[in-house]
Amino acid sequence: MRLIFITLLALALATAVGLGSTYMTATRGTDLGTLTIGAWTARPKSGTAEVDPYSRALIARSGELPIGTGDGIAFSATSDDKNKPLDGRCDVVVSGVTPAARFWTLTLFDRKGHLVANSLQRYGFTSQEIVRGSDGGFEIRVAARSRAGNWLPTGGIERYALMLRLYDTPVGVATRTQRDAPMPSISTVNCP
Repeated sequence: MRLIFITLLALALATAVGLGSTYMTATRGTDLGTLTIGAWTARPKSGTAEVDPYSRALIARSGELPIGTGDGIAFSATSDDKNKPLDGRCDVVVSGVTPAARFWTLTLFDRKGHLVANSLQRYGFTSQEIVRGSDGGFEIRVAARSRAGNWLPTGGIERYALMLRLYDTPVGVATRTQRDAPMPSISTVNCP
């Protein structure tokens, strides 16, 4: 009787651990095959047939359509360069340059992957509409209140994510460092 009880307990424990780890990887993903440069993270193989099963489950669960490797790459950031979570009540500055790409977009999403509602209906910037400095660099203010220049309104939400999509770019699986792909810096400059 004791052997049966221990066997059933072990099976129940194994089932709980298995289902729990499957749920965690299907909702949060894994670090398998990720490319991290500064605060930016990408999964270059997510748009290929070589995608790992955990990323495939995350894509199936979210309904996201990943960019194919021949088309480009998508980087996301949920924190600044000092690892402080992006807060919509704070002023965050995204500045610098992007890696070589024919076209890029920077979009603001809530943590569930939805566009952040705001009165201007401004959800992001593209490489063709951004106002740049004389050196080719740019500065985007991500803040709840209106700012001069390139301003992206947060609507005052508590947490958000930035998505930088690079189209027709050499950045991909072989990229490893900031020198290979100079990514824009993200810094929190003012927080109430």
